Amino acid sequence: MFDAWPPDPIRTDRLVLRESAARDRAAFIELFTSPEVGAYLGGSRPRDELERSVPEVPGRRPGLFVVELDGAMIGMITLDPRDADRPGHVRPEAGEAELGYLFLPRAWGSGYAAEACAAALGWFAGAHPGEPVVLSTQTANERALRLAVKLGFTEVERYEEYGAEQWFGVWSR
Repeated sequence: MFDAWPPDPIRTDRLVLRESAARDRAAFIELFTSPEVGAYLGGSRPRDELERSVPEVPGRRPGLFVVELDGAMIGMITLDPRDADRPGHVRPEAGEAELGYLFLPRAWGSGYAAEACAAALGWFAGAHPGEPVVLSTQTANERALRLAVKLGFTEVERYEEYGAEQWFGVWSR
């Protein structure tokens, strides 16, 4: 999906989207141990497990952006190929880019997720013109649904997965 990675950092009015670095390790662990962040993702993970397993430079892979505010990581955005075995696709061969994001609770409510996701979507549209981007979230996650609509995702279908109803949408620029 990504020929050249990482791209140059993406700058918005308040944020920088960039490749991960060793200084982000503590924030990655905080993200995945947070009960609030894990509420719609199957729960949080044990800190001791993550302290042992998270590499020195976490999340360094194509499709993952660290979201930085004032020099510190506040979240992450992913653009990954959607697994063909999962429900929800907009093309028969599957593999659409799927937008995902996680932000630390202290960064919630300030519009950072909308700003960062819009920047990532804009970058993706420029790098991969005409390629669809999809998003899936639990229908119970009202904040994520509002953000999906704000970003320009439209509902394609709903289905049951992971023991909960899921909302599946596609982004149109």
